[in-house]
Amino acid sequence: MVWRSIRLLISLGGVVLVTWVGTSLVPVNATTVAFAYLLLILVIATVWGYVEAISASLAATLAFNFFFLPPVGTLTIADPQNVVSLFSFLATALVGSRLSMTARQRARDSAARQRDVERLYTFSRAILLIEKSESMPKQLIRKLADIFELKAVVLYERRADEFHRAGPLDFEGLDEQLKDAALQGTTFSDPEQQRTISAVRLGAEPIAALALQGPQMPDSVLQGIGNLVAIGLERARAQDLAAQVEAAQQSEKLRTTLLDAMAHEFKTPLTSVIAATSALLDTPGQPMEGRMELLKIADEEAHHLKDLIDDTVEMGRLDATDIRVNAELLNLTELVREVAVSLRADRNNRPIQFTCSDVPMILADRRLLKLAIKQLLDNALKYSPPDLPVAINVHNDDSGITIAVTDHGTGIPVHEQGRIFERMYRSPSVERQIPGSGLGLSIALSIVRAHSGDLSVTSRPGETTFRLRLPVQLQEAAR
Repeated sequence: MVWRSIRLLISLGGVVLVTWVGTSLVPVNATTVAFAYLLLILVIATVWGYVEAISASLAATLAFNFFFLPPVGTLTIADPQNVVSLFSFLATALVGSRLSMTARQRARDSAARQRDVERLYTFSRAILLIEKSESMPKQLIRKLADIFELKAVVLYERRADEFHRAGPLDFEGLDEQLKDAALQGTTFSDPEQQRTISAVRLGAEPIAALALQGPQMPDSVLQGIGNLVAIGLERARAQDLAAQVEAAQQSEKLRTTLLDAMAHEFKTPLTSVIAATSALLDTPGQPMEGRMELLKIADEEAHHLKDLIDDTVEMGRLDATDIRVNAELLNLTELVREVAVSLRADRNNRPIQFTCSDVPMILADRRLLKLAIKQLLDNALKYSPPDLPVAINVHNDDSGITIAVTDHGTGIPVHEQGRIFERMYRSPSVERQIPGSGLGLSIALSIVRAHSGDLSVTSRPGETTFRLRLPVQLQEAAR
């Protein structure tokens, strides 16, 4: 009201100024003064509004009659033609101010609509760029509150029966109304509190409800927001379903891969056991020394088979759950030698060049670390020529203990070196030539990282080296 009063006074002051100029400084005829009054009224209508323009129109009509129409100095009009002129001036001023105000209002409405369209566009882009790191509904309403400058936003998701909130303020006591809107599709508006509750529909079915507190928005904008929120929720649901399908496919692929790997790995020791027992059964009268040798072979290969089964089961378990480390005091040199001995059947008399410096005892999980080292040795034996040795080097430096396994195969292409530790990844160049599951290096990396270490590879044609590093603190903890 104070600003309205000030604007009215300024408008009347403008009429006074035009009158003073027309009568004192620059004497002009009545037509020129009428146009000056009319221009002033149009400016007032454009800048401030209709009320100020009407006040200026009435004041200008009275001033025009008093100062410029004969007899001057009175409100009496002597000439009937001047009466027509006076009322024509008043009508022109009123109609012109009305048209000017209407044009101004339309410009404001157009700017508001453009701003709403830009906000809806920004919101739609934000929905497409939402990351998977956090819940989609939470990110959705947070971006809605930021883009539309809302004080509070509450989203009730009907399928999950969850409320998600954003904004500096919070709604109180509206949960039941939100649930009702999501179930029945009802709408609630409170202009005094600047609150609106509307249903979010996917097609004709309400799937959620949205409560907004902030500047009032047209129904078309509210409907657009509801449609975009519905699209966002449906996109989140589609992503969840896709993730579930992918997980199921990965699980099935993992199961098939493990079965294929088991069938291949178990074949050699099982064949040896069958050959030894068959020889005993076929020649029961052979000397005791020969029978003991066959029994020893069968016993060793049976234990080898048991180790393979344990490793395969462990690989499947580690791939599905978090790795728990049961630390004990270990001699890494002895552990590496133990693994090398367990792979003698796969070595086919291939030599292993083993070098070791003074390595201290460390605290680590024997079972897990043995499995990791076995994966590296098994990988080296598979991918290197049978007539070339595999080198193992265990040494200690300031950064910790390193177990380096080197083979002299064809090498790993540069573009594949960043992927060989991915679960179930196998190089297309060897996938059909060399059997494997694609799990070994991935699990070895997980085991090493569970011990706060790291596993890396360097490769060139004719030489590939995997380095398993365990940090210094594992050594210090063992002292």
